[in-house]
Amino acid sequence: IVSYEPSELVITALAGTPLPEIEDTLAQSGQYLAFEPPHFLEDNTATPNAMSTLGGMVAAGLSGPARASVGAVRDFVLGLHMVNGKAEHLQFGGQVMKNVAGYDISRLMAGSWGTLGLITQVSLKVLPIPVADATLVFELPQALALEQINRWCGQPLPINASCWVADDTPKLFVRLRGAQAAVEAACVRMLKD
Repeated sequence: IVSYEPSELVITALAGTPLPEIEDTLAQSGQYLAFEPPHFLEDNTATPNAMSTLGGMVAAGLSGPARASVGAVRDFVLGLHMVNGKAEHLQFGGQVMKNVAGYDISRLMAGSWGTLGLITQVSLKVLPIPVADATLVFELPQALALEQINRWCGQPLPINASCWVADDTPKLFVRLRGAQAAVEAACVRMLKD
């Protein structure tokens, strides 16, 4: 981790920094990566030193279940350093939201899978961990689940993520996040529907 300013909601780290290290550092200040990047091979038993890294996450452009409500990885990339095909070390963006005049190459790199260059350092916007969260589970077939989640998403509810699972009993999982009063009111409202 090159720099981390909790009051500025920005973290800058080298591309090879493991995601668990970044998330642990953020958690100590009550912050997190809101787009919830997936983790792969975190137990390190299959392949030594094979774990999710910051650069790999940005290059792959992978976001978790909160993507629909908070945005994707590219929406949180403020700046990065990279090495292009001519072995030139380039820097794009910075550590503030309004720092782009022209093409936003740093966000273009998110999901590029390394085809545009090798990412060496990334600056990301982070968010405070929500005060409250709750996960509601509804037994619904797929058609009804889609109808219900579409109706709820059109209302002022703190819906953070949703997932429909077709096990023995099809279920719709809906995660709520936000202020304590908002989450509690949403739980009461949604359980009545």
